[in-house]
Amino acid sequence: MPSPTPTYKTDLHLAIDQGGHASRALVFDGAGSLVAQAMRAVGTTRPLPERVEQDPEEVVSSVLGAVAEVLEHLGARAAAVVNAGLATQRSSIVCWDRRDGTPLSPVISWQDRRAHAWLAQFSPQAEAIRKATGLTLSAHYGASKLRWCLDHLPAVSAAQRDGYLACGPLAAFLVFRLTRERALLVDPANAARTLLWNLQTFTWDPWLLDLFGIPASVLPVCVPTRHAYGMLQLPVHAIPLLIVTGDQSAALFSDGQPYADVAYINVGTGAFVQRTSGHYPGHTRRLLSGVVLQDGAELTYVLEGTVNGAGSALAWWQEQVALPDIEQHMPHWLQRTEEPPLFINGVSGVGSPYWAPQVESRFIGPGEPWQQAVAVIESIVFLLQVNLEEFGQLSSPFESLRVSGGLTAYDGLCRRLADLSGLPVYRPQVVEATARGTAWLLAGNPASWPEPELGVWFKPAGNATLRARYVRWKQAMEQAVSR
Repeated sequence: MPSPTPTYKTDLHLAIDQGGHASRALVFDGAGSLVAQAMRAVGTTRPLPERVEQDPEEVVSSVLGAVAEVLEHLGARAAAVVNAGLATQRSSIVCWDRRDGTPLSPVISWQDRRAHAWLAQFSPQAEAIRKATGLTLSAHYGASKLRWCLDHLPAVSAAQRDGYLACGPLAAFLVFRLTRERALLVDPANAARTLLWNLQTFTWDPWLLDLFGIPASVLPVCVPTRHAYGMLQLPVHAIPLLIVTGDQSAALFSDGQPYADVAYINVGTGAFVQRTSGHYPGHTRRLLSGVVLQDGAELTYVLEGTVNGAGSALAWWQEQVALPDIEQHMPHWLQRTEEPPLFINGVSGVGSPYWAPQVESRFIGPGEPWQQAVAVIESIVFLLQVNLEEFGQLSSPFESLRVSGGLTAYDGLCRRLADLSGLPVYRPQVVEATARGTAWLLAGNPASWPEPELGVWFKPAGNATLRARYVRWKQAMEQAVSR
């Protein structure tokens, strides 16, 4: 809906955020104020325990529907929208017909781990793969998903044989379907999550393509984050698509240029901890290295930790118990002092720093349903803390944490994170960081990008019982991932 008291400059910027549960279209002015927004939900299916899929046509229609609605909100001011940017789920892939854009596979989500057993054959090359890509050898990334499609989907193998197959990150499919030009293009942040892209040469790596059996001819061309991707196919005036990036990459820029001494934490379907650098941070064994922005000669790299089960873990728990309105009750539950159980969070596999694709999710100790809900939230905090400790072994200490994403609306989560890390936690009023970061890039990286309202600081306080639970949880988690 339109902002009740919008403040804007003449030019407007359309930020499209295609996430795991919804597609959002948000319009910002040149000063960073939100002018209008719209959302369309997107369904997810889990046909088998390790499979997570979405319907590509539903994703496309959700984006177009959200964009149409937000432009309708603007009325005559839609003509002031001068450019658009697209941020998508990283590591999700699609295969399609390059002649007309017809999907030949589902969207195979970044959470999907169907090919982890197949991928194990490449363990001897894991260190070389990490050096080339900055990634651990994991089925969460695109290479094994693409190979699975080539091996198991007749429409995909037929398209490859006949020369009309295109495949790659979800971002590339959406660029193809949303723009008039139908170009096969992809940005660095999304290409870098395929296990096929070399983080130092900024190209598809011939050795990796050969190793995983992915033909270079089916992949999109890699271009910078800021690029003329094409003109959005809209019923109103044409809008150039000038920015394409990953959702977590865009979130880093929600309040302008990120600070090197701040840990940026975004908590949505998954949770991610990022620290920026102006130079390539090298590869590490337990965290990820990546690139979030290529803008001409400017490059911004990150060191990153990944928690696979955040919002998805809460959704998993909701499926186990028929407890309604947990969003309404969660703030109160998080304030209660009764001891919750521990939760071994293996939803969608365990990410950094453990990298265990198959861990049984389970509660340790008794607890009523509301206490289990608290335990799930605490497991997210605990996994974030493990990653923060890993960062501490590799670089200088953080000065503060900055959080965004839907689950950070819970004060109880932010307070626990501050208490456990011993660092102040800042939560902006606008927690939809991905869209606002995309808008900052569209606006030309302005030096002034003030927050519309000041956020909330959570100062660390002594919490011995939380620390004791964390120590017990960490021991249990380490045992679980070593099995």
